[in-house]
Amino acid sequence: MNTRSDDVAEFDAITATVQHYIDGAREGSGATMKVAFHDNAQIFGYGQGGLFAALIQELFDRVDVTGPAPETQARIVSIEISKTVATVRLELDQWAGRRFTDFFTLLKIDGTWTIMNKAFHLHSPI
Repeated sequence: MNTRSDDVAEFDAITATVQHYIDGAREGSGATMKVAFHDNAQIFGYGQGGLFAALIQELFDRVDVTGPAPETQARIVSIEISKTVATVRLELDQWAGRRFTDFFTLLKIDGTWTIMNKAFHLHSPI
């Protein structure tokens, strides 16, 4: 994570954006998640069925079907910022009984941090 004092406000703003994603997972609400993402965002990763690649709306739809997961534990592991672009690594545990590692790329658009892309790994059950 960057630690320069001029990045503190950006760090907080990025954290707030990612929090919409976390809240959506816990609430089972694609609409809550959607606030964090660009309309043209995409999702990529490996799940139980192999490679998953789709427009982000498919994630929102799946979250709505899966429903609330209030037991979800989330930890932002790192944030890297370079002026108008950032990356975030998020660890999610117990999201509907599964563990994920997510990587987000964000872009600052008109002063607001927006997730442009999500790449994930679904961990095997222990």
